[in-house]
Amino acid sequence: MKKAGLMLIFALMVALSFGCSSSNSGSGSNPKETSKEKDEIELKFMMWGNQAHMDMYNKLIEGFTQENPGIKVTMESVPFADYQQKISVLAAGRSLPDIAWVSERMVPQFKANGILADVSKFKEDAEFKLDDYIPSTLDLFRDGDQLLGLPFSTPPVVMFYNKTLFDKAGLTDPNTLAAEGKWSWEQFENSAKAISSKDAKNRVYGANFFRDWKTWAILSAYSWSYGSGPFNNDMTAFTWNDQYGIETFKLLERMMFTDESHPKAGEQVSFDAGNVGMFFDNYSYVSKAREITDFEWSIAPMPAGSQGSVSMLGQAGYTMFKDSKHPEEAMKLLKYFASEQGIQATATYFVPPRTSVLNSDAFINQPNNPSKEHIIQAVIDEMPKSRIIPGHTRWQDIDNAVLQGFDRLFGQAGTPEDNLAHIEAELKNIFQ
Repeated sequence: MKKAGLMLIFALMVALSFGCSSSNSGSGSNPKETSKEKDEIELKFMMWGNQAHMDMYNKLIEGFTQENPGIKVTMESVPFADYQQKISVLAAGRSLPDIAWVSERMVPQFKANGILADVSKFKEDAEFKLDDYIPSTLDLFRDGDQLLGLPFSTPPVVMFYNKTLFDKAGLTDPNTLAAEGKWSWEQFENSAKAISSKDAKNRVYGANFFRDWKTWAILSAYSWSYGSGPFNNDMTAFTWNDQYGIETFKLLERMMFTDESHPKAGEQVSFDAGNVGMFFDNYSYVSKAREITDFEWSIAPMPAGSQGSVSMLGQAGYTMFKDSKHPEEAMKLLKYFASEQGIQATATYFVPPRTSVLNSDAFINQPNNPSKEHIIQAVIDEMPKSRIIPGHTRWQDIDNAVLQGFDRLFGQAGTPEDNLAHIEAELKNIFQ
């Protein structure tokens, strides 16, 4: 009996032990997995891109995590209109992402707020090849000896044109005229008038300067091509209240209300729908234009004034924030994104700042791209002449004051001379 009792107790202990073991294995709390998850570092990347851009970055991130096991990257896209305010709110709450996109308009404010990390160590990184970057593309991010970011997109504004409409009107296309030195603002205005059709069922406008009604800055190209511009170089004065600023406003006013070759404010037209002959936008719009199949299109340089053609240069880059909890790992991610390999990947959509990529098939020979000849003429040859509108910590106030001036133009409230004088008076308080 005593022996049988001991055997029963032993059997119960074995059963209990087995039950506990089974319970632990079924709970999913593998000690190795728990330790791995605990040790994993998470980096946050913020941008304002669309789904196609996010799909591209997901592939980049996948490549990065394969090379860097133990680092997880999460991506968030915020609408561009809300982006700068979002970053400011996150900065106030000390919850900024590790890496983020920034545009040229945002950098002055972020510099002034002291939230950008210095990434100058890339200067000493032979593998990274910082000298492959076009020098002027780094100017936005320089602050004394510091380098506060790296560009990934440097798109000049180009003119997209509907060659089918040019052919239908019996006009020489802008690329041919540009090659002959005949693509002037006067020729542009005449072409817009010739292409236009006021047929209610088949309304066609010769030109459209605006992606949306807030992109007034593209019109700077007119005055720049005559040696003037909306602001002085150090962004301390509004200088569009001169002959060429007045001519800019008169050109738009004439095309809208006299020739009716440009849509009026609020009218819904689009280049890809085929009812606009010439459309001004960053080269990045090419990713949407590639989908056009109903007509033949291409890109051309901006029309020229007495000083030649001058395009507006947009710029977007990567920055790392000072408050990153994982600065070493964040630098690895920044290096991966901004490397030659990373810039080749983003060149599908963006004009690359690296010389090696700008002249490569990865940028030029994308499916349904304009011809290599036209990309060289409208983009690569124009970039050295292009300009960035100087930044300012109060850009949003400046932008609003100029937009109000364009609202008055759209509503035909006053002459261009009076309108520009009004803008200048409003901006003096901001520039003081």
